[in-house]
Amino acid sequence: MIYIDEFIQDFPKQLVKLNARPWLINAALPEMLPEMIMGLGGDYIIRDNSAIHKTATIETGAVIKGCCIIGPNCFIASGAYLRGGVYLGDAVVIGPGTEVKTSIIMHHSHLAHFNFIGDSLIGSHVNLEAGAVVCNHWNERTLKAIRLCYRSEIIETEVEKFGAVVGDQSRIGANAVLSPGTILSRNSVVGRLQLVVQLPDDMDM
Repeated sequence: MIYIDEFIQDFPKQLVKLNARPWLINAALPEMLPEMIMGLGGDYIIRDNSAIHKTATIETGAVIKGCCIIGPNCFIASGAYLRGGVYLGDAVVIGPGTEVKTSIIMHHSHLAHFNFIGDSLIGSHVNLEAGAVVCNHWNERTLKAIRLCYRSEIIETEVEKFGAVVGDQSRIGANAVLSPGTILSRNSVVGRLQLVVQLPDDMDM
């Protein structure tokens, strides 16, 4: 079993019931975010099925498509693209040219620019340098169901779209790539240009 609180301390309480299966949290986001929006206070502006905190900054040219919650003091740069159900905690920075799809990004995390984050759970105080990518799909494989390795156990998710769990205070270097099903503990460091494949045989499939 994978328990999100081992990786992300301040994970949204509404999602704890799916705590043991991160890939199901991502799959449920489009349906669960509208319920979460209904419980938000007057500090949020709610329109077009999204909730944006009054202190958040959304630059002209940013695109928000589908349900989204954008927390206090977030900054969304021009050219950023959020889609498919996205939750941003406090003071998250989404840089120009960055795409976030069906993901949770927690407090004070920074996606510098030209990043892609797909179907992932990103902890607090995580930094992704320019060009770092979290892949959510095995385009090159015939068998596309995603497996992951946790505490030497291979887990079959039975889903074809899941990116990564990235623990609090992790650092992902420029142009690094996290393959589908990556699990990173708190304080992880991924070097620039590094490819993370946690199941060796996935490199051959």
